[in-house]
Amino acid sequence: MKKALILSKKANEKNEVPVGAVLVFNNKIIAKGYNSSIIKNDPTAHAEIIVLRKGGYFFKNYRLLNTTLYVTLQPCLMCLGAVLNSRIYKLVYGANSNYYNNYNIFNFFIKKNIKIKNNIFKSKCESIIKNFFNNKRK
Repeated sequence: MKKALILSKKANEKNEVPVGAVLVFNNKIIAKGYNSSIIKNDPTAHAEIIVLRKGGYFFKNYRLLNTTLYVTLQPCLMCLGAVLNSRIYKLVYGANSNYYNNYNIFNFFIKKNIKIKNNIFKSKCESIIKNFFNNKRK
């Protein structure tokens, strides 16, 4: 999660919503990314999507079995769908999103045997998001 936080700060420096993500396999980071929707003019260029794409290239397969995705913010609905389709083993995220109510979807994930762990470095993850949007509002 520390690496994902560093990546979220890179996104913040580029005036992107500060979300970072890393994909881990066998205790090694195989993919990393941060939100790039504005830079790339791509509404799907969320940190999670970028990392899952890179993971697919790494494995030469869309199935990212036995991997763990670390992300600083609870994934949105689009990213949750991609996570589900990628068949990762575990999703770990920092801050909860107030934008989406994903409770029922997360219950679905648990039924699909995707492990979920949340609130990892919660205060640090929340802080960077809150500061970003507070600065936008000024």
